[in-house]
Amino acid sequence: MSFFSQTILTWYSHHRRNLPWRNTTDPYRIWISEIILQQTRVSQGYDYFLRFMERFPDVQTLAEAPEDEVMRLWQGLGYYSRARNLHTAAKSICEKQSATGHHVINDLAKSEGGKMVSQNSEEEVESLFPKSFEEVRALKGVGDYTAAAICSFAYNMPCAVVDGNVYRVLARYFGVHEPIDTTRGKKLFAALAQDQLDRSCPADYNQAIMDFGALVCTPLSPSCISCSLAESCEALRSHQVEILPVKEKKLVPKTRYFHYLWIKTGDNTFIHKRIERDIWQNLYELPVVESDHQLTPPELLNAIRSHIAEGEEAHLTLIQQGVKHVLTHRIIMTDFYQLILLGGTRSFATYQQVKIGQLADYAFPRLITNFIEHLPVDV
Repeated sequence: MSFFSQTILTWYSHHRRNLPWRNTTDPYRIWISEIILQQTRVSQGYDYFLRFMERFPDVQTLAEAPEDEVMRLWQGLGYYSRARNLHTAAKSICEKQSATGHHVINDLAKSEGGKMVSQNSEEEVESLFPKSFEEVRALKGVGDYTAAAICSFAYNMPCAVVDGNVYRVLARYFGVHEPIDTTRGKKLFAALAQDQLDRSCPADYNQAIMDFGALVCTPLSPSCISCSLAESCEALRSHQVEILPVKEKKLVPKTRYFHYLWIKTGDNTFIHKRIERDIWQNLYELPVVESDHQLTPPELLNAIRSHIAEGEEAHLTLIQQGVKHVLTHRIIMTDFYQLILLGGTRSFATYQQVKIGQLADYAFPRLITNFIEHLPVDV
């Protein structure tokens, strides 16, 4: 075992975080936690994990759930393709097991993680979750990192994980300047991570280096003074902590302009589902007009003219203006309007009318949820 690995593991033995997905070797629970924690802080993902496991305690329950319910539980967590991929993968696992004869039958009762236990004996039937790295990697939405994490944590396989925290720790400690967002860089860091992996305890080592990056070797203001690797850290020695790891590509987010319409007809309002391959796919939203600039009220009224029934009068009132919503690749500049329709309810016929009191039953992007939750009482 290298000095680096031993030091990381020793640190971890004193600073291990007590997290619910670490007190199990159930691959299903580990899978759920890893998907939730992609692009998400532990503090934010913690409660989502608990709610998700309470509602979907095993892979079959998740597979059988309506997609709208899965998306609603994911609401506010962002990166909604993760929820869609989870649902798709769960269904594929169950379909594959059913095709090979490992389907659920009446005399079997479910236990944790999709494992089946006979009601008539203590014999455990094979888990539904795949057991090889290749099968896990083939699941929808699972990449090399997630597959390595699941296989090492659940099955103790010697698979090194490489996430943002690991990139940072390795780049700084070993002084690696190869960009982490290039094919060459990814291969180099994957090999370095695998070389440092303690094969006698891969699960603990992987958790240790990720926690070390999250708590000590942080992106900003790392704790170099108290770091147990400080004396042999190449980045600290060469005063390059702030520039490592290196990224070659700089993301320039695109600005988009959304104009949402709050339309109230009695106790109802209008919504629709975003089904295009775009942000927030399969989430609901209010009627929207997107443009390449912020529209004036007359421009917006002209843009929605085709949705307004002939002879029906419409009035726009601005509720909120210039609401900024930042995504990884997009900046959404948003105006919210109240649209009052006079003379009937034949307009916006292609949209879904729902009870205002039942909006909580639908999964919306956080931008829309915040608007609804803070809607003035007189609107």
